Amino acid sequence: MAEAALDAVRSELREFSAAARELSVPTAVPYLDEPPTPLCFYRDWVCPNRPCIIRNALCHWPALHKWSLPYLRATVGSTEVSVAVTPDGYADAVRGDRFVMPAERRLPLSQVLDVLEGRAWHPGVLYVQKQCSNLPTELPQLLPDLEPHVPWASEALGKMPDAVNFWLGEAAAVTSLHKDHYENLYCVLSGEKHFLLHPPSDRPFIPYELYTPATYQLTEEGTFNVVDEVAMEKVPWIPLDPLTPDLARFPSYSQAQALRCTVRAGEMLYLPALWFHHVQQSHGCIAVNFWYDMEYDIRYSYFQLLDGLTRASGLN
Repeated sequence: MAEAALDAVRSELREFSAAARELSVPTAVPYLDEPPTPLCFYRDWVCPNRPCIIRNALCHWPALHKWSLPYLRATVGSTEVSVAVTPDGYADAVRGDRFVMPAERRLPLSQVLDVLEGRAWHPGVLYVQKQCSNLPTELPQLLPDLEPHVPWASEALGKMPDAVNFWLGEAAAVTSLHKDHYENLYCVLSGEKHFLLHPPSDRPFIPYELYTPATYQLTEEGTFNVVDEVAMEKVPWIPLDPLTPDLARFPSYSQAQALRCTVRAGEMLYLPALWFHHVQQSHGCIAVNFWYDMEYDIRYSYFQLLDGLTRASGLN
């Protein structure tokens, strides 16, 4: 009796995801040729929780025309920044039976640029990805080159961004599949970013497991050790790599349908809150993103219900 009830719940979850995709998930990420008005942005994209790529939203930013590796070297080369260092480019990702966070080093940006330009070697893969508003806190000299927020988005959302983040790294640096509780406006200034996206309604097909947290430790010899964070609670994370999914271990993922898009220099991706995303980039890509805290409204409650039912039913 209990197993029959669980099977019924699993069936409903699968049908929910299929119905949601048919009703509200685009088959490809749409493009807008210009920034929307605040009303249109809120009505057409935020409320229905749909992504889009916006062209011509950054044309007036000096950063779009100025930011390059030589410009960064001349402007902020001597400034120390927080750099994530990993052996394989995967920071904050499942490795074996651990959720492993990167080693963090404070390096002059010029040293990162030397590695990106092939002038020097550093063990592992480097990625400036500190988040927590690392642009104004670590690189304030660059702030005059762009707006402190996205005015039409701030008006639509009724708030200013919680964080403005700067991103710069090697092509091998990858962001593992995850979701955030932020409305994300991701702006590429040089190079390109490659996003793999899943809507929140794909949650029944996306596996989570609990992992002991650990951190990479970079030794003086240039090798990496994995050191457990014994004082931290276990971390729920997605063990699946969507580029090469292990369908024998996670067969339900075959029912999910990823959207893929490339965001090029001068383009802005609106990535709605709670969308799962996996990110790759071209070598030396420079980007800035604005995080606006999501509204914890009925959409958040619905997702929590979906998440809870998925876990309780053992669907993945």
